[in-house]
Parts: sequence; structure tokens; C-alpha cells
Amino acid sequence: MDQFILSSGLDEMCIGENGRISRKKPENEQTESNFKSKNLHAERRRREKLNDKLLRLRGLVPKITNMKKATIVDDAIAYISELQHTVATLQHQLLGIETSSAEGTVPKKDGIHICAAERNKELWLQPDISVAQIFENKLWMKVIFEKKPGGFTKLIEALSALGFEITDTNLTTFKGVMQVTLCLQGFSRELLAVEEIKELLLKVVN
Repeated sequence: MDQFILSSGLDEMCIGENGRISRKKPENEQTESNFKSKNLHAERRRREKLNDKLLRLRGLVPKITNMKKATIVDDAIAYISELQHTVATLQHQLLGIETSSAEGTVPKKDGIHICAAERNKELWLQPDISVAQIFENKLWMKVIFEKKPGGFTKLIEALSALGFEITDTNLTTFKGVMQVTLCLQGFSRELLAVEEIKELLLKVVN
């Protein structure tokens, strides 16, 4: 009986690389440890993916009150609602323009008539660029300008020439207007200020 216990005890002993003798962990303990380790790795990856998505969302929304996860989502919802309201307003304005186009002419206040195409041109808004610094070397940018051949390509080439790396971009066109939203990396205040970047890009899209 003593010999069996001794033998069983020896079976549970192991010699490490340093020559020390230690007791092997039972298989059920090893399995539980491996399971916990896998769970920790999975949870870490899940958190990293979530943080990455929140970071991208933060880059797309210009008005973020703070960096709390719940606040970022709330601000994003508010921003989407604001965009939907803007789209509805623009659609209403465009409907009025299209009605004028169908009539062919639009009377001015002084009684002189002009064609609808000229009227549309008068109503065209000037290019607009919004820039916000997200982190120390990252920028969020929204550019609105007239849709014309090569316009988007010139914008991207200009950003590359300024030394920016584009990490995310979104392009929308509507009734001859193009809106480009970008996340940029490589910003340095020592090289260019935000206002200088806006002035340079306005020259490109004009």
C-alpha cells in the first residue's frame, strides 16, 4: 500500500529545466487555466476591436463632448439627426430650384428675367472645409465643393503632397455637390497650422 502511494506520488512529480523537482498540476487545473487564458485573450481582442470602432466613430463626428464610450455614441446619434435635418432642408431647397427650372425663367426683383441655369449657379454655395484635431497627430476633415472631373483626385493629391496619410475616407455626391470626409494622420503644428491647411485646400477645390 505504501509503495503504491509512493509510486503515485512520484508520478505526480516532475523535474524542471533548472533541475528542481515540482509537483505537476492536475489535468483539470491545467484545463481550467488554459480556458481562462483563452477567455482573457478573447476579451482583450474584443475590447481592442470596440475601442478601434469607437475611435473611428470619434473621427467621423466633429462634435464630441468627451471621450467616454456612452457619450461618443450619444453624440454620434445627435450628429446623424442633425445631418438628416440638413438633408431634408437641402432637398426642400432643391425642389424649389427644380420647380424654377421647369418654368424656364425666374424673375428678379427689378423685373429682369434670368434663365434657371444661371439662377442655380447663383445659389451654389462656395466650397467649405472643416478641420478638427482628433489627437496629437490626427485630423478629421470635411470638404464640400462642386462636383467636377478630377476634383476628388486633386484633393487627394494635395493631401499627399502635404505629407498626410489617409486612414479613412467617405465620399458623398448629391445634385452636383461633393462631400468628402477624411481621417488624416501625420499632422504637425510645427509644419502647418490648421488654418493654413484650409487655405491651401480651398485653392485646390475652387
